[in-house]
Amino acid sequence: MSKRLSKEELESDPLIENFNRLNAFYNENKTTVIATLVAFVVIVGGFFGWQAYSSSQETQAQEYLAIAENYYTNAEYENALYGDDAALTYGFDQIADEFPMTKAGNMANYYAAVSSFELGDVETALTYIEEFEIPEGILGVGPLTFHGKLLLANGSYEAAAQKFLEAAEWSENNVTTPSNLFEASQAYYEAGNFEKAGQLADQIIEEYPESSQFVKAQKMKGMLAAN
Repeated sequence: MSKRLSKEELESDPLIENFNRLNAFYNENKTTVIATLVAFVVIVGGFFGWQAYSSSQETQAQEYLAIAENYYTNAEYENALYGDDAALTYGFDQIADEFPMTKAGNMANYYAAVSSFELGDVETALTYIEEFEIPEGILGVGPLTFHGKLLLANGSYEAAAQKFLEAAEWSENNVTTPSNLFEASQAYYEAGNFEKAGQLADQIIEEYPESSQFVKAQKMKGMLAAN
C-alpha cells in the first residue's frame, strides 16, 4: 500500500506550491485577471473576425471589378468609371471608394485614372492615380510612367520629369529604364531645364547604347547644342 503524502509534503510539492501562489494571486487580483482575459479574447476574436471580413470584402470587390472591367474592355469608359444605373452595376469610382482596403479597390483607382484620361478629364485622372498604391517590381513601372504622362498633359513638366525618373529607377532594365530616362529628358527640355535634359541624354548614350532610345538621345543632344 502506497504511503499517503502528509499535508506538509503536499504543500512543499513545487507544482502545488506554484498553483497555490497563482491561486492566491488570482484571488487578490481577480478583477484585473478577468479583464485581461476578456481583452485577450476580444483581441483574438477581433483578429479572426477582421480576417473573415477582409476576405469577404475582397471577394465582393473583385466581383464588382470584373463587371466594370468588361465595360472598360469595350471602351465604355463612362459606365466603367461610374457604373450603369439601369443595370445596377458598380464603377471603378464606387469600388475604390467603398473597398479602399482591398486589392481590387486599389486596382480600381488605376482603372479609374485611365478611364478618366480616356474621357478627357486629366485632373480627375491625376486624383485617382495619386491614390493608387504602386506595386513592387516591373508591374509598378507602367503606372508610374502613366502618372508622368498625366503630369505632362497637365503642363507640369518638372513634376512629370521626376515621375519618369522614378519609373526609370523603379525596376531597372534595358527596356523601360532608357525609355523613361528619355521621357524625363524630354520633360526637362519642355520645362527649360536644358542642363538636366542633357545629363539624362548622356546617361542613355553611355549606359544604354543598344537601346531604341540611343538615337533619340543623340538627337536631343543636337537640339540642346542648338540652344
